[in-house]
Amino acid sequence: MIENQESASCLVVGNYCHDVLMKDDVVLAESLGGAAAFISTVLEGFTISSTFISKVGSDFSYFVTHAPLVSHSSKTTLFHAHFSSQVQRQDRVLKRVHACDPITPSDLPHSRRFDFGLAVGVAGEILPETLEKMIDICDTVFVDVQALIRVFDPVTGIVNLVHLKDSGFDHMIPRIGFLKASSDEAPYIDMEEAKKDCCVVVTNGKHGCTIYHRNLEQQIAPFPTVQVDPTGAGDSFLGGLVAGLAHGLAVPDAALLGNFFGSLTVGQIGLPMFDLKLLQRVKDEVQRKRVGSVTDKLVYMKPLDHEEFCRALGRVAAFPVEECPPSMISCSMLLPSNGCEEPIRSANPIP
Repeated sequence: MIENQESASCLVVGNYCHDVLMKDDVVLAESLGGAAAFISTVLEGFTISSTFISKVGSDFSYFVTHAPLVSHSSKTTLFHAHFSSQVQRQDRVLKRVHACDPITPSDLPHSRRFDFGLAVGVAGEILPETLEKMIDICDTVFVDVQALIRVFDPVTGIVNLVHLKDSGFDHMIPRIGFLKASSDEAPYIDMEEAKKDCCVVVTNGKHGCTIYHRNLEQQIAPFPTVQVDPTGAGDSFLGGLVAGLAHGLAVPDAALLGNFFGSLTVGQIGLPMFDLKLLQRVKDEVQRKRVGSVTDKLVYMKPLDHEEFCRALGRVAAFPVEECPPSMISCSMLLPSNGCEEPIRSANPIP
């Protein structure tokens, strides 16, 4: 059994939402969504002390371990993810139907500090001043770039992307620790400038992820998987990355753990359910691999035994995880299967 020699603390900021998956305008599944929900399943699996700041409307009907703030002036954030049998590319059109209230600095804790802060908004709920407050009260801040660069058509609700330099958040990048982006979002970042100031991690589905930090560029291997639903893959990746760092892993090993949880997530529709025995085996491997503590300086180079850690996690994955009900499996055949990503078809040209 793993024993935490240090108790890492995390602050996770981002709204819960209601996700509806549709193909050819037919509803396939509905579930709790939002990056915070997916990250929670990973952090809870590693028993990491976490505070979640999320807002929902009074219509919110899900049970969650970390209770949200309830707004009586707006509905819970609602997304429709549209897949089409006519689309040749394996992507989706994402629409924001409702947006709950934004999270303000006054919503954040005032009397404590956190080792890690995760800014993981999905619908524009994180304001520049809120991220500023997170930077002030957290030692290391992780930002999912979608929280900064998503914009929403005022009529259709379709999600598009703007360049980071035009987002109103660009000036804060030198003060954050990690910036996570998908391969579709990466062109909206000035990579050469961003990697000078923080560690940029770009996820690329079935190809794993790439770490950029100053002059260092490292490819991190993926884990083979059969995709059912790409929703939440990047969120589970981020949860795995933070869990790894909280347990003393080097950055490349923590990113490998992120790839592992991203692969597990796409094997199910909606929030993943991780088998407890599998989680324990993963935690045992992490305990054997740890190189430091949460208070130590981060290690960015691949350890010499990085490949062995990859093989060890691969052996763990051979153990069964909880299976989806048959109805979910039948839906899986209707969804794209292009790897562990959530590409968004953007109407905006890449700058």
